[in-house]
Amino acid sequence: MTSETHLRRHLADTLTANGTLRTQPWKNALEATGRHEFLRDGFFQQIEGAVPSAWTPVLPDNPQWLPACYTDTSLVTQIAGTIVPTDIHGHINRLPTSSSTLPSLVIRMLEDLHADDGMHVLEIGTGTGYSTALLSHRLGADLVTSIEYDEDVATRARASLARTGQLPHLVVADGLDGYKANSPYDRIIATCAVHTVPAAWIEQTRPGGQILTTIGGWLGSSELARLTVTDHATASGPLLPGHVSFMFARPHQPPKLGMLPDLDDGHERETRYGIDVLHDWTTRFIAQLAAPRAQHITLTRNGRDEHIILDVAAGTWAALHEHHDARTVRQGGPGTLWNDIEEHLDQWHTAGSPPLDTFTVTVSPHSQSIHW
Repeated sequence: MTSETHLRRHLADTLTANGTLRTQPWKNALEATGRHEFLRDGFFQQIEGAVPSAWTPVLPDNPQWLPACYTDTSLVTQIAGTIVPTDIHGHINRLPTSSSTLPSLVIRMLEDLHADDGMHVLEIGTGTGYSTALLSHRLGADLVTSIEYDEDVATRARASLARTGQLPHLVVADGLDGYKANSPYDRIIATCAVHTVPAAWIEQTRPGGQILTTIGGWLGSSELARLTVTDHATASGPLLPGHVSFMFARPHQPPKLGMLPDLDDGHERETRYGIDVLHDWTTRFIAQLAAPRAQHITLTRNGRDEHIILDVAAGTWAALHEHHDARTVRQGGPGTLWNDIEEHLDQWHTAGSPPLDTFTVTVSPHSQSIHW
């Protein structure tokens, strides 16, 4: 048994033991598909303790490369929208824009997709092509269509898939528009996060079919949802247990903050809730329901830290400050952003603080709601 084969089987056994890998067809797919084939151009490793965050390339000639390919971790494959590991000698201080998702999350989502023999699947976000290869092995490549927004990423994925003998339908386009030519689909799965579920996905899914996607807001909390299409215009379904985080689809990323408003303007009062509500994943998700387009930054002003919640498009903002046991909020703009968040948190607590996996997402042509 080769070292790579041993690593591959060990990964499958590990994911089976922890309950992530639940069915034999997906275990067969995992054992047959080499993740390292989708990381031949290397990956970026974060430099521990670097401020700001810095990344250094790990290439196939590094003895750490192959074992790392079979760890249950996400591996960054692109920085700043264009830079790949082979472009860098030394390190880079920019933000990741593409990665090979940790295998446990890939498998969890494929299991949760409930795809069965003969089903036609659309994958939004080819990425490295690893999950595309698993889908192709499980269902047959002729039943898999995968869309990638970035042409360079798609080119590398196509070459990697060819090395594994898988030739699904690969499309370079905006995945938020789906791919009507091969519709209708029995299943749609998105490997990127969305702010709102695109109408095109619902229109291109067969009635009774399902969409599996991560839904999030710009405060940084997201959850996996499985929606069942009731007709070609509406879909609904639950949030699934377990927190999930993906990079946003590029058109759904938050806008640049630009010039900040006058933060000394506005009305100040005491508040029942402090910034700690944004430190907890669940309460942050609840806050996002009231302010789905708000962003959070921290500034040091007048010798103290202030937490700024800002909706760029609406022009509404809130500045929170805590000193000992005192909590204050100052709000400005055309709305009362923090009032809305407080009211939503109050309603949630009054309902008994139900867990997120009891929530339902409902999407229609003109609206999206998430409610308990």
